[in-house]
Amino acid sequence: MKKVSRLGEKTFEQAAGFLRVMTGDNPLDASAVHPEAYPLVQRIAAETDRDIRSLIGDASFLKRLDPKKFTDETFGLPTVTDILQELEKPGRDPRPEFKTAEFQDGVEDLKDLQLGMILEGVVTNVTNFGAFVDIGVHQDGLVHISALSEKFIKDPREAVKAGDVVKVKVMEVDIPRKRVGLSMRMSDTPGEKIDGARGARPGSSSRQNNAPRKETTAPAPANNAMASLFANAKQLKKR
Repeated sequence: MKKVSRLGEKTFEQAAGFLRVMTGDNPLDASAVHPEAYPLVQRIAAETDRDIRSLIGDASFLKRLDPKKFTDETFGLPTVTDILQELEKPGRDPRPEFKTAEFQDGVEDLKDLQLGMILEGVVTNVTNFGAFVDIGVHQDGLVHISALSEKFIKDPREAVKAGDVVKVKVMEVDIPRKRVGLSMRMSDTPGEKIDGARGARPGSSSRQNNAPRKETTAPAPANNAMASLFANAKQLKKR
């Protein structure tokens, strides 16, 4: 690596820990142990009367070792612990499991959606009024803030963030306008108003119920409310 043009000492130091040499003379070259920590592994092998090759992969033996016994001015407890874990499972990937949404087979377009259908999707954007979810139909659906949780939340970010894999129910499909209304509350029924009682501010419904009943005009259809939300989203994207 050091023979590579423009690869300096500092770059080599940072990159060497990510390089795996499967057929190298040193068995540690095939592990995630950084070359700077090779002396530590050699010391562990010497103090336990084991050779490095037999030490690598012997999880039961390594688990019995006390990391504190091998710390010094150069290698602290976190570093020693991490190295012992790497020796237990050489080649392990330290990154957490990466989960992706599993789009439902046969659901590839808006016309494939049916009301009440439960799908898996991934959150693509979070706004003040809800979250947009990609469900694999080339048009993100909107989950209104009141449909993000069974309990009242002030901010959609309390429930979801971009990249989250979520399960949603199809509440409304408007093919001409390319709009999809979704809910993360599996108990919701398609056709219900978006701002259901469960999404209201605690205590507000009881005061309304105690108030004298007044004659009102018929409520606007749920799709009008959804259209208003999509209009707001379009305005935000233009800014």
